[in-house]
Amino acid sequence: MTEANYRRPRKRFGQNFLIDNAIIDGIIAAINPGDEDDIVEIGPGEGALTKRLINRCHRLWGIEIDRDLAALLRDRYSGHERFNLICQDVLEVEFSQFQTAGMLRIAGNLPYNISTPLLFKLLTSKARISDMHFMLQKEVVDRLVAKAGEKPYGRLSVMVQYHCTVESLMTVPPAAFRPQPKVHSAVARLQPYNRPPFLAEDYAMFENLVNAAFQQRRKTLRNSLKRLLPAGAANLDFDLAARPEELSVEQFVDLANQMSSAYGRL
Repeated sequence: MTEANYRRPRKRFGQNFLIDNAIIDGIIAAINPGDEDDIVEIGPGEGALTKRLINRCHRLWGIEIDRDLAALLRDRYSGHERFNLICQDVLEVEFSQFQTAGMLRIAGNLPYNISTPLLFKLLTSKARISDMHFMLQKEVVDRLVAKAGEKPYGRLSVMVQYHCTVESLMTVPPAAFRPQPKVHSAVARLQPYNRPPFLAEDYAMFENLVNAAFQQRRKTLRNSLKRLLPAGAANLDFDLAARPEELSVEQFVDLANQMSSAYGRL
């Protein structure tokens, strides 16, 4: 099989290969890899980031679902002692397998169809992760960084911002990829908190509250939370006439803590 065949983008994997060297340089500068860093790269593809990371970190793992691209990467970096490749769906990868002396750093170009479930999966391993740098569709990054009252603000905004600080670092035009997507992309940095600034006393209550609220985001909290709130909800010091997009992360945590105190843990 020729290298050209290896590189044919596959729609089922949502492949758009980054080819703009200025953008690649900007991402590497944002990551700023160091000699002691252990980095996991998700979806290395043709290796646009891999080749810039591999000589600037302690160890680099690549997770690539496409067997042909995995074979290409093995051919290119088989003699490099810092590089290990896992050919697997990243949603099935156990991040506990990465044995490191310190924290993991995560990077990658994430397909739209797995971006949200993958972010939630990574948050379950946040105690082992120092930061994450991801290329995502711009609309996803807009949701990640959105604040209460802004149109993109929703469940993803609240849940990710509960666990991490989030920054949008740069917008990336379609021309930076092959093939060109129909939408703009953006690069985001997520840095998990050692301890969230607003701590949910019952995380399951907080998670269920946020989920229920944004399933019916146009309704008031009193209506959207009927399943979770006993009749009347008289013990809550909260304006249940508000709509979910009006509440900050701190307010969602406050409401969840009041509910947990008043009605018991889930």
